[in-house]
Amino acid sequence: MDLDFNKTGGMIPAVVQDVTTGRVLMVGFMNEEAFQKTVATGLTTFYSRSRNKLWTKGESSGHTLVVKSIQTDCDKDCVLVQVEAQGPGVCHEGYQSCFFRTLDEGEWKITEAQTYDPKSVY
Repeated sequence: MDLDFNKTGGMIPAVVQDVTTGRVLMVGFMNEEAFQKTVATGLTTFYSRSRNKLWTKGESSGHTLVVKSIQTDCDKDCVLVQVEAQGPGVCHEGYQSCFFRTLDEGEWKITEAQTYDPKSVY
């Protein structure tokens, strides 16, 4: 599992995709420890740059991301994690995906409905 964590300052981007629909749910960052924990537990774990610690998606909300497949790019400095999402959404703002805004005539517009109330889980 020789990923190149050094090229990007000790962390690699992790693109998270729904294994069934193909929709990109979120992008996070993994250091080597987060990647190893993801592989060992089968739950997607990231490194929080703002909190300077590991976090497993769903530890607060219960909306975990169960790993189904992990792929890397040709440079081995990014991973694609295909998951089965447990819960109505991945985004901490209450949406199925973190990509719920669309650029429309120079403005970011919300283009889908919330799937849950974030106040009820955070």
